[in-house]
Amino acid sequence: MFLKKKKDTEQVLLPVASQDIERVRAHCRALVRKRAMISAGVGAVPIPGIDMVADLGSFASMVEDINRAFGLTPAQIERLQPRMRVAAYEAVGALGGMLVGKLVTRELVLKLLQKSGAKLAAKSAAKVVPLAGQIASAAIGFALFRQMGNQHVEACVRVAREVADKVPQGPA
Repeated sequence: MFLKKKKDTEQVLLPVASQDIERVRAHCRALVRKRAMISAGVGAVPIPGIDMVADLGSFASMVEDINRAFGLTPAQIERLQPRMRVAAYEAVGALGGMLVGKLVTRELVLKLLQKSGAKLAAKSAAKVVPLAGQIASAAIGFALFRQMGNQHVEACVRVAREVADKVPQGPA
């Protein structure tokens, strides 16, 4: 199978078969749901700002895991055959999201989160109201985290499909 643990020494191939892409997509969407639930739990903590710090680290880690699962980290792309590497870079440039095939940093994630400023402001403001505010903050955090994570998964799927369409499968 193409999915491996996080160890960077293990080779994870870019999925090009449709069923492989769908399998990785399902795995990554489950990962997004799990991390979004964790984000919601942290969002329920009544201390303003703690959720933002936790979300930055968690989201950056999740994006890196998704890129790795799709074989789209910068190191994995560099190890591809030349034709596949060119196709991957072209697809990332044309179709990929802001974080596909890139080295993920907290600063890059913060820029992405700032684009969702209204939801983040509502999440922070909701914490002022006891209990109901914490529940609202957790719900907003879950929805925002899940939406952004799923958007990244779909960007990776588009890139993988584009590469699959450009690179002939089977023996050359």
